[in-house]
Order: sequence, then C-alpha cells, then structure tokens
Amino acid sequence: MMRRRGRAIAGIAIGAAAMVALAGCTTGGTPAPSDSGTGEAGGTISVAQTNAVTALTSATPDTNLNTNGMVDFLTGNATGPGSMLYLDEEFNIVPDETNATIELISEEPLVVQYTLDPEAVWSDGTAMSMTDLLLQWAIGSGWFDDATIDEATGEVTGGNQYFQLAGSTAGLDTTEFPEIDEEARTLTLNYGEPYVDWNLVNLIGKPAHVFAEQAGFESVEALHTFLEETPAGDPENPIEPNEQLSALAEFWNTGYNITAMPEDESLLVSAGMWVVKDFQADDGGFISFERNPEWRGEQAPSFDELILRFIGDPNAQITALQNGEVDVIEPQPSADTVSAIEAFDGTLIQGPQLSYDHLDLTFNETFADPAVREAFLLTIPRQAILEAVVTPVDPEAEVLNSQQFVANQPQYADAIAANGYSDYAEPDIARATELLAGATPTVSILYNTANPNRVDAFQLIQASAAEAGFIVEDAGSPDWSTLLGSGSYDASIFGWISPGAGYASLPQIWQTGGGGNYNNYSNAEVDTLADESQVTIGDEERLTEIQVEIDRLSREDFYGLPLFQVPGLVATNGTVDGVVYNGGQTGAIWNTWEWSLVG
Repeated sequence: MMRRRGRAIAGIAIGAAAMVALAGCTTGGTPAPSDSGTGEAGGTISVAQTNAVTALTSATPDTNLNTNGMVDFLTGNATGPGSMLYLDEEFNIVPDETNATIELISEEPLVVQYTLDPEAVWSDGTAMSMTDLLLQWAIGSGWFDDATIDEATGEVTGGNQYFQLAGSTAGLDTTEFPEIDEEARTLTLNYGEPYVDWNLVNLIGKPAHVFAEQAGFESVEALHTFLEETPAGDPENPIEPNEQLSALAEFWNTGYNITAMPEDESLLVSAGMWVVKDFQADDGGFISFERNPEWRGEQAPSFDELILRFIGDPNAQITALQNGEVDVIEPQPSADTVSAIEAFDGTLIQGPQLSYDHLDLTFNETFADPAVREAFLLTIPRQAILEAVVTPVDPEAEVLNSQQFVANQPQYADAIAANGYSDYAEPDIARATELLAGATPTVSILYNTANPNRVDAFQLIQASAAEAGFIVEDAGSPDWSTLLGSGSYDASIFGWISPGAGYASLPQIWQTGGGGNYNNYSNAEVDTLADESQVTIGDEERLTEIQVEIDRLSREDFYGLPLFQVPGLVATNGTVDGVVYNGGQTGAIWNTWEWSLVG
C-alpha cells in the first residue's frame, strides 16, 4: 500500500509492505544528544526525520503516515523483523521467521498456511497465540462487516463497517473463515479467488491480549471464542451494531493515536526488535526506542537506544547533524542542503525515491463540471514548480507524467506514451480562460504549511491560476494529513511514497471508497480494473497494462496532476557505520541491526 510522505498505502493484514503512504510533511522536548563515538556496543543513535509521529500504527486512514510506518517497521507491526516479512533496500521480499512462517500450499485454489513458532513471544513476555493471527485476519478481511456501500461515492449507506483501513480488504475478503490447528500452531487461509499480493499478507500485527483487555473480554480465549462464534456480516441482512465488535474496532481505529507518551504500557507491546521507550509530539519532539528484552531474532541491534527526532526544517537538521545532536538525517533535498552538508564533510548518500508530489482535485461542487477541472489543471505551472523545488538538487530532473510510475521505473515510458499527462507540460492560460467562460471559481488548496517545498508549489499555483480567473484560497495547515478527506478543501498538494512491492495501492487510492481515496474519485471502469489487478497472478504484462489504463482514465477525468519525483537524501556525520540508502517507505532505518557506533 502507498503511504503519504508525511503519510503512507496497504490494508493491515497486508501491512506496510504493500500500501502506499503519505510522505514529506513537516512536523519540535528534545532528547539528549547522541552518545556517539564510544566504539563499544551499546550507546544511542539519533536520526532526524521531517515528519512527526502521530500514532503507533500506520494502518488506518488517519494514521497512514511514513513516520508512523517507521514505528510499525521497528516494532514488527505487520512489517519489519519480528513480523513475517519486510522489504530490503532493493525492494525484495525478505521472509522473517523469528515468530512465524508463511507457506504456499496450493496455487489453484489459492491456499496459504501460517505457522506460529512455539517460542514466539511479545515484548511484555506474553506468548503469541493463534488468536493474534486470527484477529489480524478478521480486521483485514472485513469478515464481520454488513455495510452497504454506495458504488458512486464509497460511502456507507447502511449496516456496519467496523475496522477502518488505510488500504482495502481486497484479497482477504474472498477467504473463508481460517482453519486453525492449535496443536500444530497453524492457520490456513483458503482464498475464493486468486490474489496478486498473497505473499505480502502479514498476520503478525498488534497483540490480541491487548485488544482483549481494551475491549472488555475476560481473556484472550474469550476473544478467540467470540471471533469464531460471531456470524459473518451479511450486507443483505444487516443487524444492529455488535457491541463487542464495536469496542474492538474503536480501539483499532483510534486507540493507537498518540499526542503524548502513553500511560498505558500495553500500547507499547512489540513483536519487533525495538520497543517504544518515550515520546514527545510535534515538530521538535521525538520518539525513542529501546531493545526488546524478549527479542529472539538472529539479527539484533548493537546499540541500546534509537531516537527519531522530528525536525521539519532541513537547515535545522543539518545544524543538529553538524553539532552531533543527531547521527543521521533525512532532510528534504535542496541545493542548499547538499552544499551545507558537504561544507562540513558530512557523508552524503543520494538516490531516487519511490515517491512523488501531486495535485489532486476533490470531486465536489467546485469541480463538478469537468470543464472547470480541466481549466484549473491547464493553469498548473509544473515546470516552474520543478525548477523551484527539484532542479537545484537534480538538474536532469523532468516533470513527472504518470500517477502510477516514477521516472526510474521501466514501465514509465509506456505509461507516458499512453496517458496524456504530458499535454500539461506548461500552463495554457488562454485555453483555461476560454473554458471558464467568464466564471471566477474559488478553489481552496490544502497543503503542509510547514514544508517549504509545498509552500513554493502552492504560491506558484495560486499566482498562475489567478491569471485565468480562479480565486485560490489558502487552506494550508501544519495538520494537513489529518484533514485529508475531510471535505474542507477543493484541492490538495501532498506526496505518496510506494512500498516498492505489490499492487494494493490500486484499490487503495483509485477505487471508489478506497482507504486512500481522499478526493472522492469514482470511475466504474477504474474500479473494474482495480478489481482485476487483485486477482491477476504471474502476468506482469497485464498488470502493467492495467496501471497504464488507470493512468489514462484518471487523466481523462481531470483527476489532478503528478508534479515531480522526489529526490532522496541521507547524510551522516561519521559517527555511525552501516547506513544504507533506501528510497522506499522505511527510509534509512530499515537496517538498524547493521548499524554500529564509530569509535
């Protein structure tokens, strides 16, 4: 699934390995300076990140943020060591068998078996159980939902939709109730249809014993019995909300959102090699991790504490790196950023990200008329935005012309040859004015006011659109990510960052009612293509065709515009070895078990 930069994309059972995420929003207590340079095992390593953590999960629509996804990775919440799999720096799927394994039993019909290790244990010392796997399946499959969904809007018009997902239930919603063998510690999924991302379905997430306590069950066994005995939801025969399901769902939907260090330590229970130690919200704040005392994995960190510091200003990140307050930074790249790091002999690692910035139009009253949508897109100065934001870092960069692929992916050439986005290379104010026919629509734009790149993009769009008669209002906010999908704006500027594997982003973003469909886009042909993508296995050519076709249809609907691929940058000050560039959702922290402090 994709994530917003500054946000992330995928359903919970699939986990961070399959969704896209929101990216690149800025987020200020401060932890102690890094205890670097000891040359011994132990110590602290600090990493500066642009976006502040807002939750101990990234799997709901409100928490689908890239830094929240980093917390998932470090704590083994459906991704990372301790869960069943993760992605490396080249986006290869790496199985992790610390706590469980995944085995393909049959391709036709599709049958997949999960085996829980007898020694698998949570960070609080509680043994993992089959209920942990069953609960994650129930959440990700929508098994208990009996909601009726409006096909045109994706809104619930009747019945109950319990667990809110950043992605979708695609794939798992075709499975039968799992077969569980307690003695063999296996859970077997029988799919009703092929599923393209079956190998990314990760059933180790949040602990069932914590859910049981939070939702008022007497025990994990009582929760297990409840999940087994409660009937599946039937949209044709909806019933009154189930009180116990509602309690479980309320905890899932909001229970891991945080604005301060939780007093309830059960929220910190981890399957990964790290456990949250402390937290302070917002820009200038931090989240710190200590080693999991119950960790059994073959890989383990060589230092005692990891701190992610939230520093939105790239100049402040560089100053902190130079002063030794942090050891690693991942600032938004700019020419000034690069030169400042080079000036004090910092180690610079650059590369492309699977991330892009884009302008999305909300399909509301303001943009109900396709002519108004087209007119607004004709005013967008994409080349000027590129030159202001990216060209100083990468003089060879070009405007991005696909919503599905970035320029360093092999499918990009086919996409731009077919989709028509290159028709918007430069503004056409005369044509936009003609389409408006004297109208002067007011358009409010949501963006991150704490992100200089987004501020530049907004101001350039505002000035250009005014030439055609649009009145562009500033709806920017430092809390932009929580406002996505709220209906409080007409257009938005933000970024998606892809996980680098899987196809969960297609229903997540492009399908009616998808967990990342924040602008109410709906096209029946796109819905059909997204559905087809989820049952297409082993046919990469057809999957590419589907993505290219969705690209073309979104352009014809005047969905919005891709702006540019985001360049990546990581820098260190020589105090840490083992940092390897990763242009995906986890960024530099993907291999902390290979990091060591330099003496």
